[in-house]
Amino acid sequence: MCAEIIEEFQKCHLEHPIAKFFGECTELKIKLDRCFQQEKALKRKANFEQSKKLKERLQALRKETAESDS
Repeated sequence: MCAEIIEEFQKCHLEHPIAKFFGECTELKIKLDRCFQQEKALKRKANFEQSKKLKERLQALRKETAESDS
């Protein structure tokens, strides 16, 4: 998702080895940080949905097991 920005950021660091310390690549770094935040939020949401489904399956399995043991 952030591959293009990563490539631009790395290219900026290569093209401006000294100027990078004085803010030459800061704008790209900010864009990259925002991209990573968005990517992390999407992964977090997907993981939450997956864990919710797993939890429901486990509860159903426990219910079935409890009914069969009775």
